[in-house]
Amino acid sequence: MSIALTGVIGDPVSHSLSPFLHHAAFEHLGIAARYERWQTSSAALPARVASLRAPHVLGANVTLPHKIAVVRLLDRLDPLAAQIGAVNTIVRLPDGQLEGCNTDAPATIATLREDAGVDPAGRRVVILGSSGAARAAAFALIGARASMLTVINRTLERAEELLADVLASRDDDPYLRALALDDPDVPDAIRAADVIINATSLGWHRDETPLPGYLIPATALVFDMVYQPTRLLREAAQAGASTLDGRGMLVRQAALSFERWTGAPAPLDVMFAAFDQARSMAA
Repeated sequence: MSIALTGVIGDPVSHSLSPFLHHAAFEHLGIAARYERWQTSSAALPARVASLRAPHVLGANVTLPHKIAVVRLLDRLDPLAAQIGAVNTIVRLPDGQLEGCNTDAPATIATLREDAGVDPAGRRVVILGSSGAARAAAFALIGARASMLTVINRTLERAEELLADVLASRDDDPYLRALALDDPDVPDAIRAADVIINATSLGWHRDETPLPGYLIPATALVFDMVYQPTRLLREAAQAGASTLDGRGMLVRQAALSFERWTGAPAPLDVMFAAFDQARSMAA
């Protein structure tokens, strides 16, 4: 029996728990497939993507820093990925073409609603960063009728570009604001937020944080897409805020990717259990 192949493309990927989720799902459903970590530099990205055209490959996940850069290397995008301009899932089609999809966006909204009990409608949201994950979150939140969206980024131009793309996709006129990290309006924007989302990579190293803890209001939900304990979440809890890590988002986006590759309903409970076991072993 031939073994189908999937994997995650990124730099770095050695920390990724995604193989545990997918292997558990493959085994549960009796699918002969393997999921690998593919460490890939920016220079090696075109060759890595080209390798996905092999007949035994189902597709791949894409993580930092390639979610935007990979778009130009694909044959087509599904409507959501085309709108967002970022891809976290590649599907090899039967004719060998590669289609880019975005499962981060629906996973973001589902995680807020199902894990935190927070509906974005009418909420004032701050996103930290302008990464591919930040783009997915921004489009998803405005689509879910957030009342105000502020993107805070080290480089103001990147935040402005993101929100210009969001605005261009809408028929209405949502309240959008871009701020540089050193803008004097940042403290007021943070303190007024109902939901604060970290879409940067700051947090993989325990002492890093994208935001001083003293700015976090006790009334906010702080959602860190990093799926390990972080300084941001620790300081948010100390401030009295509600907290949410990246567990639910990782598993839900993985489940949606799994369904795109296999055509089978993902065993979500099995994938959550595999994540919890893998994270406890890695702690």
